[in-house]
Amino acid sequence: MNNDTLYQQAIERFTALFAQAQTLGLAEPAAMSLATVDAEGKPSIRTVLLKACDTRGFVFYTNKRSRKGRQLARNRRAALSFFWQPLMQQVLIEGTVEDVADSEADAYWATRPRISQLGAWASSQSDILTNREELEQRYAGYEQQFANVAVPRPVHWSGYRVVPDLIEFWSSRPGRMHERERFFLIDGDWQYSLVYP
Repeated sequence: MNNDTLYQQAIERFTALFAQAQTLGLAEPAAMSLATVDAEGKPSIRTVLLKACDTRGFVFYTNKRSRKGRQLARNRRAALSFFWQPLMQQVLIEGTVEDVADSEADAYWATRPRISQLGAWASSQSDILTNREELEQRYAGYEQQFANVAVPRPVHWSGYRVVPDLIEFWSSRPGRMHERERFFLIDGDWQYSLVYP
């Protein structure tokens, strides 16, 4: 099996699992944990939503001035984790992060509910908030500013694509005899291996 076929197989397998998870009635089947590190190597993790996936990578959107955005500006490495409990399936992804094109971000922005667009303007994400009223006042201000017009995408709000160099599938088995299958990139070549649970 050639290297492109291995990677394609991993993406197709993820896509099939994700489609299956979307049929289960989960509140957020697209929820994934995103791990980043700061300039000192201190890790942080939070939940974001997968918005696109293909052979180019895994896409999420955020305020680029947020904590994760600041960390990704310094260190372009990130890790993702999906866990769909009803399926007892987990997928781990590690890779390098790149910015999505402005045209891609604009296209996704146009699909967002207006309330979410205004919220992106109102939130100075990850900064200290004095009180809830401050956020609500900011929201009201942008609601007035953009009354009766389309809400433009802020320049500091965009997407990231995690380009994988590791994709690992974990499947639960009785007696903790779990199955782990790892697709990983070494010197430009995709490899496959089973991993001890």
